[in-house]
Amino acid sequence: MKYILFRRPYIYWFFSIFVIYLILNVLISGFYNTIPLIVAYIKTVNWLKLGISLVLTLIIGFLVSINAVLVYINYKERKKCKNSAVVTASAGTIGGLIVGVCPLCVTGIIPLILGIAGISFTFAALPLQGIEIQILIALILFLSYKQISKN
Repeated sequence: MKYILFRRPYIYWFFSIFVIYLILNVLISGFYNTIPLIVAYIKTVNWLKLGISLVLTLIIGFLVSINAVLVYINYKERKKCKNSAVVTASAGTIGGLIVGVCPLCVTGIIPLILGIAGISFTFAALPLQGIEIQILIALILFLSYKQISKN
């Protein structure tokens, strides 16, 4: 089943979901507003943290795409897809959108929601400035992939 992902039409679905996920992530997190600031303050940007965050965003998008296509293939083949695998994949997808592209330099959904309630929160308060959340989400999506591909 893993190799059917790389055949038509599933490969098209994979790339479409990947691109749509990245576009949504950039739009929801407002990263498009950060790009001019990165250019303006190019000398003060922590390129290591930004690079790690961007790579993790691509990995999360890749895993979201694989999980979505595998869930569809399982559904189409009328195989039983464990609810826990689908829930885990959904949680990882939503978590990836919550963190955004760069958790340190962008406003995420969680800080906005907490701000409405009067609670100030930023991923910058965390030890790795939110990169640990991206790593956790990537691990959740990888575990979901393992659960889905067992079927």
